[in-house]
Amino acid sequence: MSHTLQTTREDHLVAWFTALAITIHIAESALPSPLPGVKPGLANVITLIVLCRFGWRLAAWVALLRVLIGSVLLGTFLSPTFFLSATGALASVAALGLGWAISRGLPGWALGPLGYGLLAALAHMTGQFWAAYTLFIPHPALLHLYPPLMTLAAVLGLTGGILTRSVLTRLNTGSDAPISMSRQQ
Repeated sequence: MSHTLQTTREDHLVAWFTALAITIHIAESALPSPLPGVKPGLANVITLIVLCRFGWRLAAWVALLRVLIGSVLLGTFLSPTFFLSATGALASVAALGLGWAISRGLPGWALGPLGYGLLAALAHMTGQFWAAYTLFIPHPALLHLYPPLMTLAAVLGLTGGILTRSVLTRLNTGSDAPISMSRQQ
């Protein structure tokens, strides 16, 4: 008895965007970091693009698969790095889901790429910080790092939002060949 697995357009979109996000995630892991665990968050730009073009559900899949598969490929699966990254991604996806629902429920009110970038980065940093504090370094002195880390997250989130807006603008002006090929599947 043979079963054929049927894939949908959404499956292809998730796979394509996840592969792109994983590639950026792996490239980012090679960059030097001023503080342990702090990265520019360029892979999150892919999640934001998917959110703005295709909705929260597909963006959530891309974000969570990126963390899971990226950690396997980098050899960090089930390590402290994985738990911090996964906690940050879960917090970010939850915040984006809330922001998405609110912006859809209130006519005339939308976050846009900059708002989503800021929201995602602040939620990601908050999730990571509290996971680090709770699981690995439950010392009150760590709390002094929270304000500067949130400031850095805000700057990086706005930067990611600006990059996302730039890419979306370019895609919307007709130069979206890679995306439109994915849409035809």
